[in-house]
Amino acid sequence: MIMTIKIIKFKFSKLILIGLVLFYSVVAVNGKSSKKAKTTKTKIVSDIDTSFAEKILKEPRQTKRSWRDRYEVGPGDVINIAFYGASELDRKGIRIAPDGTISYLQANNIYVTDMTIDEVRIAVEKEISKHYKNARLIITPKELKSKRYFILGKVIDKGVFVLDRPITFLEAIARSRGVEMGIFEGRTTELADFERSFIIRNGSKLAVDLFKLYHEGDLSQNVLIEPNDYIYISSNIAGEYYVFGAVNQPGEQGFTIKSTVVSSISRREGFSDEAWRKRVLVIRGSLENPEKIIVDVDAVLKGSEQDVLIEPGDIIYVGSRPWYQAEQIFDKAVTAFIQSATTTWVNRNIPSLINKQIFPDTDWKN
Repeated sequence: MIMTIKIIKFKFSKLILIGLVLFYSVVAVNGKSSKKAKTTKTKIVSDIDTSFAEKILKEPRQTKRSWRDRYEVGPGDVINIAFYGASELDRKGIRIAPDGTISYLQANNIYVTDMTIDEVRIAVEKEISKHYKNARLIITPKELKSKRYFILGKVIDKGVFVLDRPITFLEAIARSRGVEMGIFEGRTTELADFERSFIIRNGSKLAVDLFKLYHEGDLSQNVLIEPNDYIYISSNIAGEYYVFGAVNQPGEQGFTIKSTVVSSISRREGFSDEAWRKRVLVIRGSLENPEKIIVDVDAVLKGSEQDVLIEPGDIIYVGSRPWYQAEQIFDKAVTAFIQSATTTWVNRNIPSLINKQIFPDTDWKN
């Protein structure tokens, strides 16, 4: 009996020992797994932080906010300045000079262009505080005239307009009292050709279809006007076409019946030495969705291809190097047309600014 009890105790103790060994083995394994998991987690967090920082550093800086959200003053704007607690120091109608500066009391030539009204106040307070203790100013705008746009061509009122509030293209036309009207074939008609009209912004033609806007009512084309936009409304009765690029006399040419590509180039005194004659581009119709015609002048002269008849308003462009798709030189052709159209209009319509003698004659002689 005693022997049996000892055997049972021995077996029980052995089972406890085995259980303890298994328990500590599991704990050890879990500990290693936990450390590994923590290490991995730490590594992942570190990777996330690094990539996020790199992303922030690589992101481009925000572009300048629109003047509609943040109005910044400029030459031509007029402000009022009130000195808090000293009304005798108030000044009204201070105009920002062409060099972008203002002067107030003893503070002279403070540069304020491209500042908001609040930033102007801070700048002026900083300077005036050198002469007055605890200077506090209140600055309010009186006239906002620094933002302008330009409109020329077939509108009634042409010239420079102040952009004192956000306006769209159609509102700009309305401010110019609409497009010009004329008599054509015994009928009153609008003289504007919106297929050839354009808006120049920051030196480039804006991608907007003014024909769809004006004649088809596509209001998605009714863009907001930005400061320094240049709007040109083309004429629909002009009997010209245009030859640009590698020709001896690029420019507009009066349209005649049965004018062709070859005869048109001849009338502009022929190709220049660098001209590539195998592919001459003819642009016809709207500037946004034009028809593009390619003419091999060498083949036409050899009699293997037919010449192409020209229509009023066509743009003929001769490249100075080989090209294979019209898109490769299309922008150059349109840019040349825009420059020619605006220059020609100015030369024809803007009178000389100096129409009388500046200095009077004297009897003095050498």
